[in-house]
Amino acid sequence: MATVQDLPQIRGVKDIPLEEFYTSGHRTCQGCESALVMRLMIKAAGQRTIVLGSTGCMYVANTTYYSTPWVVPWMHTQLGSAGSAAIGTAAGLSSMMRKGKMQDEPINVIAFCGDGGGVDMGLSAISAALQHQEYNLLIVCYDNESYANTDIQVSGSTPWGANTTFSPPGKETRIMNTKWKKNMAPMMAVGHPDMKYVATACASYGLDFNNKVRRALTVGGPTFLHCFDPCPKGWDYDPKYSHELGMLAIETGLWIQYEITDGELILNGPSRAIAKGIRKRKPVEEYLMRQGRFAHFLPEDIKYFQERVDEQWEKWWIPGLVPITPGQDDA
Repeated sequence: MATVQDLPQIRGVKDIPLEEFYTSGHRTCQGCESALVMRLMIKAAGQRTIVLGSTGCMYVANTTYYSTPWVVPWMHTQLGSAGSAAIGTAAGLSSMMRKGKMQDEPINVIAFCGDGGGVDMGLSAISAALQHQEYNLLIVCYDNESYANTDIQVSGSTPWGANTTFSPPGKETRIMNTKWKKNMAPMMAVGHPDMKYVATACASYGLDFNNKVRRALTVGGPTFLHCFDPCPKGWDYDPKYSHELGMLAIETGLWIQYEITDGELILNGPSRAIAKGIRKRKPVEEYLMRQGRFAHFLPEDIKYFQERVDEQWEKWWIPGLVPITPGQDDA
């Protein structure tokens, strides 16, 4: 396994690096949380990093008119190919260094993908990349809960009942999307037992996000980070509320912050406080009714949504992570 960079944990917000390696020039929507993920991600990683972006919002908005906001080396790869690009780049660097064709030094390899390109189409490629323990790489899934780049279609991460261009509510059928959100990070952790680090994150908690990126890049081997990204256009809300909605998703228990290091799971931030009973979960209605994509919900829909969130906190073996309860003989 190649050596990794020395990226110490950041103690406070004031200690986050000032250098900008994702700068002006991008054309993301106003209030885009995914753009903040890119900015914080590369701040944490530093200049000696190669970024690989599969097709999606963060490709199209960041490469318009022959310009790019990336200061570090960057490459576009096809939709669904984040895992393939990550392992190919890491292997290529290793080969070049081994043959003496470039300086032998630790270089971060980060591949990012949206939920459409990662949770859905790129799942097999990501899984394959996470099996190669000999290479250091990080795959970041920025999750705005739809195929936002191609006009807000349903993805495997789209919440139950959400209004999208593929699931518009109508008079005959109010709830078109009847699937619950795919539980991606636990699936990656359980399915790849040799992987050293898996985590969930949200840019609304910038310090937590920065440190998780650094832990992922320094633990060695392939790692995976799933980020929750509010999207003003797809979710239909005023762009100034992106940060607040990210926090609300965690405070209501809908999105759970945690990390799994060498098989050990640790809840983070508000999620940890909720699990310990230090703070109560806010009603999920506070989160849902702030977004136009849930404006068609009736009280019975909110009740169902709340029951599903309650279930993953009160009945699952590990809150929000493992939907397995003890058998009668073990209870």
